[in-house]
Amino acid sequence: MEEEFSVDDPTQLLEAASEFANYPGVQTDASAKEFLDRFPLPVILNALQTKADVPGLENTLVAVLECIFKTRYGASLIPQYMPFIQVGLTADSQKVKSLACKTVTRLLESVNGDAISAHLIIDNNIYPLLLDCLINGNEQVTTVATEAIKNIAGSPAGIDIVFPANTNEATHLGKLASECSSLGRVRILALIVKLFSVSPHVASVVSKSNLLRIFEAEINSNDTLATLNVMELLYELSEIKHGRVFLSTSTLLQLLSSIISNQSMDSILKSRAMMISGRLLSNENYILSDESSAKTLVLAIDGILSSSETHDTDECESALEALGQIGSSMQGAQLLLSSSPPAARHVIYSAFDRQGHGRQLAALHALANIAGETRSENSIILTSDAEESLRRLIYETASKSSKLTPSGIFLSVFQQDPETRLAGYRVLTGLAARPWCLMEICSKQEIINMVTDAATETTKLGMEARYNCCKAIHMAFNMSSKLSSDPALGGIAAKLHEAVRLGPYLARKHHEAQPTVVTADRF
Repeated sequence: MEEEFSVDDPTQLLEAASEFANYPGVQTDASAKEFLDRFPLPVILNALQTKADVPGLENTLVAVLECIFKTRYGASLIPQYMPFIQVGLTADSQKVKSLACKTVTRLLESVNGDAISAHLIIDNNIYPLLLDCLINGNEQVTTVATEAIKNIAGSPAGIDIVFPANTNEATHLGKLASECSSLGRVRILALIVKLFSVSPHVASVVSKSNLLRIFEAEINSNDTLATLNVMELLYELSEIKHGRVFLSTSTLLQLLSSIISNQSMDSILKSRAMMISGRLLSNENYILSDESSAKTLVLAIDGILSSSETHDTDECESALEALGQIGSSMQGAQLLLSSSPPAARHVIYSAFDRQGHGRQLAALHALANIAGETRSENSIILTSDAEESLRRLIYETASKSSKLTPSGIFLSVFQQDPETRLAGYRVLTGLAARPWCLMEICSKQEIINMVTDAATETTKLGMEARYNCCKAIHMAFNMSSKLSSDPALGGIAAKLHEAVRLGPYLARKHHEAQPTVVTADRF
């Protein structure tokens, strides 16, 4: 900076800047101009470079410049100060780097004409510096650098900057990924995922650039943490409308299946792959688009639970949770109940097995999903084959237990700790729509007593789960002409009706203790 813009005593600047930055309202063009008339941009930028050691000055000036550049007047000045952005992007301070990245985004938003902003970025070598911020900056800098690059790619004139035709270009994302650290590669892959979301055209350009191969290479690396991150990014990509077109569902499902089935694979990787599989297949469109790959994936998860070599508790719980997520949709539940042997058997066996608390809890919540607790009312009942499989598995599990009947194993769940009871309420909320299950519930007065007693639960979640279960049983009872017309069940009907009427919370029938005023006893 020129000497005429240097600041010997930054006290006055700091006071004025602090007042400007902390103004409670929105700064206008007029207020921005007034401040810059008093302290021109070169003065502020010079102080930011040379007086960063003054306590509070850097943070305050960064905040002031952000406010100024958000105004139209301030944004109109950015093209004149591109060298500042250059210096800011290479600064040691992460806050200044972040400001420079945000200023690039503001430039792209404010300049009329994509070609003009593209020329400014090319002429001032801004894009390579943004990539350096993306790879080497802290988390905040990486985030704002990504946003700036997304904005460059989103403009017709800027797309050639982000996707150079020459694959040997230093800024080509593929070349860059092959040369940087593991963390840098993951950040580049995260950027690629974000670029897919810009527009269908940009997604097409990304795909044609053959950048998706980087994901496959990283998945097959020996870096466990990187592989975990890449799997999450692939899931994120599959959720992006523009990305889904170019990411083969079959390829992703097969990739996950191979990780889960690989006995030498790290347990953490297999657990994460199963959880991602569950999230993917909870969307029944994935099952419908490639049922064969979906079945292979379910078979791989089934293999984890069937294997005598699987002793990792977290791995088993992840497998059960994944099956629960898959079973939350109609197609998924039918897939789990109709396979041979049905993968849902692991869920049902574990739901009523008290050998491991975490495993039983995961299985109960999974069974609730399969039974339809999370589905809409008209999506609870499955195909006749799937329903018969569900009924048979529950009766078979009960017959092998000391309780002998489904009502017995349901009650045993309700007699456990509050967390397990909550999961049990969810299970019966879904199962109550089945006539056979409703009969089992009504055959056990203790179950009716528990779901209708507002004093059973003391937490908000527990109260709501109990009430939802009671409502589901009440609704199913009223829809059953056989049960609702049976005089012997009149007491159950009245109890359910009263419990539903009172609601989940303030339903205690006893009165709270009241203070009583009496005459004191005298000696």
